[in-house]
Amino acid sequence: MEDGRENGDVATQPAENEKDSLVRQVIPYVEKPLWLHGYMTFFLPIYGFWAYTSLMTDLLAVEMAMILLAGIGVLQILVVLSCIWSVAIRCALTCTQVDNPKMATVVQVIPLPNNGSAELVRLNRFHADPSAEHPSEAVIVWFLFQKVKFVYNEINGDFKRPPFPVNLPFHTYKASKGHADETAKIYERTFGRNRLEMYAPNFRELFTERATAPFFVFQVFCVGLWCLDEYWYYSVFTLFMLVAFEATLVQQQLRNLSEIRKMGYKPYNLQVYRNRRWRQISTEELVPGDVISIIRRPEEDRPVPADMVLLRGTCIVDESLLTGESVPQMKESIESMEDYRRLNMNEHGRLHVLFGGTRVVQHSAPDKSTDKDLASLRPPDNGCLCYVLTTGFNTSQGSLLRTIMFGVKRVTANNLETFGFILFLLVFAISAAAYLWIEGSKDEKRNKYKLFLECSLILTSVVPPELPIELSLAVNSSLLALVKLGTFCTEPFRIPFAGKIDMCCFDKTGTLTSDVPLVQGIAGIAADQDSQDGSPPKSHPYDLISVDVVPAETTQVLAACHSLALLDDTTIGDPLEKVTLEAIKWNVTKADAVVPLRGKQSAIKIHQRFHFSSALKRMSVVAGTSQSGRSDAEYFGAVKGAPETLRSMFARRPDKYDDICLHHTRSGARVLALGRKSMGNMSSSALRSLRRDDVECDLDFVGFLIISTPLRPESQAVVQELLQASHHITMITGDNALTACHVASELAFCQEKSSLIFEPAQNGWESVHGRQLLPFETVLEKGRATDDLCLTGPGLDFIQANYDRSLVRSVLPKVKVFARFTPTQKEWLINELKHLGFVTLMVGDGTNDVGALKHAHVGVALLQKSVVSVEKLKASMADSSGGGTLVPLQMPLDPVQQKEKDLRKKKAIATLPTPPPPGPGRRPAAQRSSAQDRQAKLQQMVQEMQDEQEVTVVKLGDASVAAPFSSKIGSVRSVCDIIKQGRCTLVTTLQMFKILALNALILAYSQSVLYLKGVKFSDTQATLQGLFLAACFLFISRSKPLTVLSSQRPLANIFNVYTLVTVVCQFAIHFGCLVYLVTTTLSKYYSLPAELDLEAEFAPNLLNTVVYLMSMTLQVSTFLVNYRGRPFMVSLLENRPLVYSIVISLTGLFALASNTMPSEIRDQFQIVAIPDEFVPGVVGALALDIFAAWFVDRILMLLCGEGKLKQRSFRKG
Repeated sequence: MEDGRENGDVATQPAENEKDSLVRQVIPYVEKPLWLHGYMTFFLPIYGFWAYTSLMTDLLAVEMAMILLAGIGVLQILVVLSCIWSVAIRCALTCTQVDNPKMATVVQVIPLPNNGSAELVRLNRFHADPSAEHPSEAVIVWFLFQKVKFVYNEINGDFKRPPFPVNLPFHTYKASKGHADETAKIYERTFGRNRLEMYAPNFRELFTERATAPFFVFQVFCVGLWCLDEYWYYSVFTLFMLVAFEATLVQQQLRNLSEIRKMGYKPYNLQVYRNRRWRQISTEELVPGDVISIIRRPEEDRPVPADMVLLRGTCIVDESLLTGESVPQMKESIESMEDYRRLNMNEHGRLHVLFGGTRVVQHSAPDKSTDKDLASLRPPDNGCLCYVLTTGFNTSQGSLLRTIMFGVKRVTANNLETFGFILFLLVFAISAAAYLWIEGSKDEKRNKYKLFLECSLILTSVVPPELPIELSLAVNSSLLALVKLGTFCTEPFRIPFAGKIDMCCFDKTGTLTSDVPLVQGIAGIAADQDSQDGSPPKSHPYDLISVDVVPAETTQVLAACHSLALLDDTTIGDPLEKVTLEAIKWNVTKADAVVPLRGKQSAIKIHQRFHFSSALKRMSVVAGTSQSGRSDAEYFGAVKGAPETLRSMFARRPDKYDDICLHHTRSGARVLALGRKSMGNMSSSALRSLRRDDVECDLDFVGFLIISTPLRPESQAVVQELLQASHHITMITGDNALTACHVASELAFCQEKSSLIFEPAQNGWESVHGRQLLPFETVLEKGRATDDLCLTGPGLDFIQANYDRSLVRSVLPKVKVFARFTPTQKEWLINELKHLGFVTLMVGDGTNDVGALKHAHVGVALLQKSVVSVEKLKASMADSSGGGTLVPLQMPLDPVQQKEKDLRKKKAIATLPTPPPPGPGRRPAAQRSSAQDRQAKLQQMVQEMQDEQEVTVVKLGDASVAAPFSSKIGSVRSVCDIIKQGRCTLVTTLQMFKILALNALILAYSQSVLYLKGVKFSDTQATLQGLFLAACFLFISRSKPLTVLSSQRPLANIFNVYTLVTVVCQFAIHFGCLVYLVTTTLSKYYSLPAELDLEAEFAPNLLNTVVYLMSMTLQVSTFLVNYRGRPFMVSLLENRPLVYSIVISLTGLFALASNTMPSEIRDQFQIVAIPDEFVPGVVGALALDIFAAWFVDRILMLLCGEGKLKQRSFRKG
């Protein structure tokens, strides 16, 4: 075991040397005057040159001069808007970079990836010491970014958060006597007030922000061009659709912000030690370093106001609002910690730190002290003594709020790929526009303004108006579906990653196995003869004996060595310890005492605890028993932990110690070694001075506690579904290697007989039963792909120290079980797998797995505070309509939420029209009943829409600080839900891009080549076409995934062989059919006028009619052919709204093409009748276009339309 001092030194690092978790770079600037901004100084000479060439000379014709002026104006507007879109451009055009931040007025703050976007923020200053000789040297420069304060450090020359006292030696905290008023004011200026204020902008500000977004500006620009081209109806309809959509999003965002504002807490007064005396101040006035009193406030909703370390006393805290952990956590003071060690939030936070936003459910006042200084620090309200560490948005609650606040803006899908795809289409658009300009300019009489307008329309057709709407809907639909299924997401941009997952990593205990263990018995010792009722005791070391018949020493260890507490007559704590205490029939009482329910044993009082640590893999206590007739107590130490950890601590141990442990771990049981140390009589001072090392040595072996953790009912089905869906399964656990391998074999992603465990002592892979030993590098050889490898934490340390890093990386993907891994090693492993190119998913309980959950592409925390049963989830998965889609769960509401919902429901019903009373001339009863049914259905739809709006906000308690995804059902079934929605989002996005690409390519041809032949659409035709497109895209985005994951994997990105080839082939088919109809029409049935007037008003003719019918068929065909459907989402036939739209559209088109549509309706479409002899050719071309495109796409889909799973095997080096 390492020395305590070394352990403490290693565990802590100075805060100054740590990289900030939010900001990557800060660049100082000085703002320029308005007239020196780049968008002013650059364009003034250009406007001057235009005025000279247009007004003073005859170099430019009037039309070209106006086109040039419009182009310059649009370019200037784009440059101005680019300052809003890009902080880097804004800095380049409006600011001058400086070296000294003290000379700067603003700074550009660039955050780390996935932490929001860059901002230009204003610098603030205050004088730390106005009386200094050089006042400029006493100026403190700082700024706020995402609610966090950063201060300029002159020594290091960079901006850092103020140094919160979070890693000081423990003696500093113990010796603290609070602040004087003057010191507190300085601290308040340095760290800010302890507030969790969320500014909620108004509708106008939010709408302005969205209205200046690139896509929206581009769409409005397109609408303006269409208006100039006399497409008034279509333009007004599109503009209305855009504004309505953005206004709806703004309203939703306002609701979200109002909910987020409620997540903070109202300030309240508490006892604070200031100026060497206790007094009440507001929680807003707390600063780091304050010494305060924390008490339970059962009648008031008052959470812990800041992150603080517990100096004296004990607390039981409900942390469910932050971590989702339903079991209240016991917090102990740092009195027993060595003075020289430093506080480490990762190591000591779980036991000694009260986090902001949590609630104290029970507290125990510190013992009275004879020390004068300590006696003066005793709070007047008998609360627990705490030292404030962090305040405001730097607390745990503030961090979660910032994640929620700045995470809702990142709803997008494949930004980089979207941009690349648009550039790909822009190549074709530029070619078409160039063709139109060159060919059109050959006619000197042609209006150059109209020609330029048409070229602009071709270029803008690459990005359809519905693109950003559909991309947002694709992610939002999945986000909403997950919320209804009990899974909450604080980072929606991660949803598409769920469709690309290669490696699914699971924690074992509480994730794949139940968190309610079963005590099987005790091994390694003989039963107590006094408890055998005359029968001979079992003496075979492998035999299990019941906990009812174990020796008294074993019972004492089982009864005393735990962290359980009594809260309102209910025992709370680790389920394993609760089950153990229930098995031996002992009860926890107040004041840290345990008593037997029956028998002659004395009650046990726990005097000191050394809590369980993932790094140490053990816990110990010092307890005492009082014998009848004696006043003094007999003290003993009780220790339990991993057998390999306690092995060296026993003074004596069984000869077959290791064999017994191996025997039971191979059967899948969890084995804990139990040790006891008699300490005799001790004084209270000697008891308090005991260190952990004093207790955990020279132990008497009192048995192995054998515990089984049965698999969760759904674990096997979920793992098998993931395996069949082409995923790798990996287990990462802190448990024993043999136990983990047994569980892996039960879940059938490992074969126990072929499992090989790396043994550092032998530098090789040993089989589970010890019959085979292979050198380390052997597993990388060809032909050994079937080996199921298990790597332990100590084994990882060994190979990292003795082998090249590239060789270690070659082995990692082949390992299926990682055992005895510490939280730090889990985090390292996830990062290594990501580096190797695996898209990783990590599933854990949100406590020991926080680092791994945060770093995985998709991290899922299974919250133990389950609000929906697994049985209810399974029942919800069955679709009553037989469609095979996911059915959302109804999440339980608290009484206040239920009351508000019922009130809204009544209001919604009251506002709907009621059927008229029966009377003369009224409809029959059957029709009235039908009308009432429709009204009831309408009421239900109104309520569902309101419910949908409610569930879009992730609230505290829904989210976890541990992971981007939080499952409130506490089941691994949520993993399948997330992957299904991720695949659905990926496939939806891919098919949208295919459809948009085909439409853009056809439109480019129509607006260039066909435009020169006089082909154009009427305003009505363009509006109907736009309505059809918008409706179909909406119906696609609302597609639901299937209930079962498919073995096929979706393509991971837009740029792949299948997408590019199918788009080109479908375009060729559409292009061929369109060219055939145009050439046939012009050669046999219609002649172009000698003088073609491209600016004339629209007049129906045969060429326009044929092209419009073909164009509409092309668009219907793209939806029909490119809708992916099964095996990732509901099929086309199951997507009723979409199939109805396609069937109705095709029926209408073929009716128009075959002249069977009534002439009145045909006139509404502004098309003419097709000659009878040409009808078969038109109908045949339309049918051929649909069938040929469908056939080619399906052939290509079979050949190259399936995603590939990244293989585990890697070459050495």
